[in-house]
Amino acid sequence: MSNDNVIPISQKRYKKLENDLEYLKNVRLSEVAERLRAAREEGGDLSESAEYADAKNEEAFIQGKINQIEMQLSQARVVDDEETESGTPGEIRLYSAVTVQSEGESPETFHIVGPLDADPEDGSISNESPLGRALMGKKVGDKAVIEVPDGMFEYRIIAVE
Repeated sequence: MSNDNVIPISQKRYKKLENDLEYLKNVRLSEVAERLRAAREEGGDLSESAEYADAKNEEAFIQGKINQIEMQLSQARVVDDEETESGTPGEIRLYSAVTVQSEGESPETFHIVGPLDADPEDGSISNESPLGRALMGKKVGDKAVIEVPDGMFEYRIIAVE
C-alpha cells in the first residue's frame, strides 16, 4: 500500500464497522439523550445529579467511539479477493493462513489480516504486529525471527495457504 494512512480491511469487517456506527448514532445516542432529558426534568441542580453526570459520561464515551469508527472507516480500504491472490505463489501476504512452529512447540496456524480485522484469540494477527511483519513475504521453509522481551524468538514456516 503506497499510502501509509490506508488500512486494509475485509469487506465483512468494514460492513460490521458501518453497522456499529449506525447503531451508535441512531440508537445509543438517542437512548442517552432520553436519559439526559429525564434527568433535566427531575429538576434541581444538574451538577449534583448522579444520573445526569453518568449520562453525560456515557454520551462522551459513545461520541468517542463514533469518532474512532469514523476515522477507521475514512482510512480503510476494502481488500478484494483478487488482491489477496496476487503475488508470488506460496508467499505469505495479507489474508494468508500460515502454519508455523517454534522449536519444541506444537504447530500454530495464524491468519494474517489488516489491523482492523485482527483478533489474536481467534488466530487472526495483524500484518503490522511484530509476528505479522516478520512473516510477510516469507515462504514455506523460511524462518521468521521476532524480538521479544526475553530475546529472539524463531518460527519455521511449515505451510502457507
